Order: sequence, then C-alpha cells, then structure tokens
Amino acid sequence: MITGLYAGLCGLLLVVLYVRIVQRRRLARITFGSGSDEELEQRVRAHGNLVESAPLALILLYLIEQTGVGSTYIHVLGVAFFVARLAHAQGMSSTTGRSTGRFYGALGTVILLFVMSVLLIARTIGV
Repeated sequence: MITGLYAGLCGLLLVVLYVRIVQRRRLARITFGSGSDEELEQRVRAHGNLVESAPLALILLYLIEQTGVGSTYIHVLGVAFFVARLAHAQGMSSTTGRSTGRFYGALGTVILLFVMSVLLIARTIGV
C-alpha cells in the first residue's frame, strides 16, 4: 500500500504545523481564535490548507492505486503532492503576502487534484 507512505508523511507535516500553532498560542497567550495575531492566523491557515486538501488527494491516490496503476505513477503523484504541500506550508509560514512557495504549492495541488481525478475517472470507466 504505497498511499500509506504519503498519508504518513502528510500526517507528520500536519503535526509540525499543529505544533507551530500551539507554540504561537502560548507565546501570544491566545487560547481561542487568532486574537488578531497575524502570525497565528498565518499558522492556522497553513495548517487548515493542508487539512482541506490532503484528505481528498490521499483518497484519490489510494483509489488510483487500487485500480492497478503502476507503483512508479503512484510514487510520482504522491511525491508531487507532498512536495506541493511542503512548498505551500513554507510559503504560508514565511509571509502573509505573495510567495513562490505558496503560489507553486497551491498551483501544484490544484493540478494534481485535477490529474488524479481525471485519471481515476478514466480508470474507472475503462478508458
């Protein structure tokens, strides 16, 4: 089960992002919400963006894997998704404005979700 590797990596990234939120909350003494703290809001959104995209991507990857697609393709998709999410998290964590990591991470995520969706549909209907 190759998808398990990428689910585990995304889980570790999620933990790192979560710990960063807790650290900022303690430092800023904010127990709920973002308390108008821009840095905390950045960290919350970096975490939230992963939570919003990873579940569907991993489900798609797993289902594609179950259709019998070669392991190389699963690894390419999994690595690309994880790298996109790493880039996005780094970009979100570095600035509230535009950043290369945020842009390419978001773009890569959308492209991969599209590619995996189309591939799964094609494999399902036998194209």
